Amino acid sequence: MAIFKGSGVAIITPFKENKEVDFDKLGELIEYHIANDTDSIIICGTTGEASTLTHEEHIECIRYTVDKVNKRIPVIAGTGSNCTDTAIYLSKKAQTAGADGLLVVTPYYNKATQNGLVAHYGEIAKEVDLPIIMYNVPSRTGCNIAAKTAARIVKEVDNVVGIKEASGSISQVAELMHLTQGDIDLYSGNDDQVVPLLSLGGIGVISVVANIAPKETHDMVMKYLEGDIKTSRDIQLKYIPVINALFSEVNPIPVKAAMNMMGMNVGGLRMPLTEMEDSNKEALRNEMLRVGLITL
Repeated sequence: MAIFKGSGVAIITPFKENKEVDFDKLGELIEYHIANDTDSIIICGTTGEASTLTHEEHIECIRYTVDKVNKRIPVIAGTGSNCTDTAIYLSKKAQTAGADGLLVVTPYYNKATQNGLVAHYGEIAKEVDLPIIMYNVPSRTGCNIAAKTAARIVKEVDNVVGIKEASGSISQVAELMHLTQGDIDLYSGNDDQVVPLLSLGGIGVISVVANIAPKETHDMVMKYLEGDIKTSRDIQLKYIPVINALFSEVNPIPVKAAMNMMGMNVGGLRMPLTEMEDSNKEALRNEMLRVGLITL
C-alpha cells in the first residue's frame, strides 16, 4: 500500500529572527495543511533547508512533526545524505521518532555510480523497516537514477517502494513505468509536471507550491485520480506562472518570500541562501495576485 496518494507538502522550516527553528510556527503550518486537505507532510527535505540543520535540529523537527500530526496524515522524513552511514543514522532516528516513511535523496557532490546507488539504497533499507521513497533530482545532486537502476532497486529491495521523480525527463519516467510495469509509487517532484506524471501512472506529488496553495495542489491530484482530468489540467495550467516564479531563484528562497507575503511570518533563510531579489519578488507577487493567493 502506498504511503500516501495526493499532495505531500515539502514543508518549509520556519526560523525565528535569531535563525533558531520556530517550532510554534511549524505547528501552525502543520495545522494549516491538515485543514486544507494536504495528504502528507514531508519534513526536512530540500525545501525544509535540511542541509543547514544540525543533526539534533533535524531529528527534533521530525519528532515534533510526528507528535503534532498525531497520525492524522502520514509523515515522511527526509533522511538522505551523501554519506551512506549518515543517511542510515538519520533514517534510524526517524523510525524511532515515529515517521511513516522516508524520503532519501541520491548522494550529492561525491555522487555515485549506478551500482553505487543500488548499494546505497540497499544498505539504508537493511537498517530500517520503514517504506522508502527514492528522490531523483539530478539538477541539484549531479546524480541521476537511471530508469533501469530505479527499477532494479524497487524489485530487489522490499522496502524501497517509490520514487520522487524530478529529473524533468518524461521519457525517463515513461521508461521507468514500463520497466516496473507500474509497480512503483511514482510522485512528481516538479510542480509543473504533476499531470503529465499522473498520466503515466503517478499517484501524487511532493510539492513546493503546496506550501502556499495546499487545497489546489490536493485537488489537482485527486481530481485526476477520480477521473476529472479537465479540472486537474486546468489547475495545473493556472498555476504554471506561479510555479515558474517559485523557481526563479533557488528553492526555498521564493516560497518563503511568498509565505511571508501571505502573512504567514515564517522568517528568513539560513546562509548560504539569501533573501529574494526585488525584481523576482515583484514578479512572484504579481502572479500570486493573479491567482488570488494575496490581495492588494
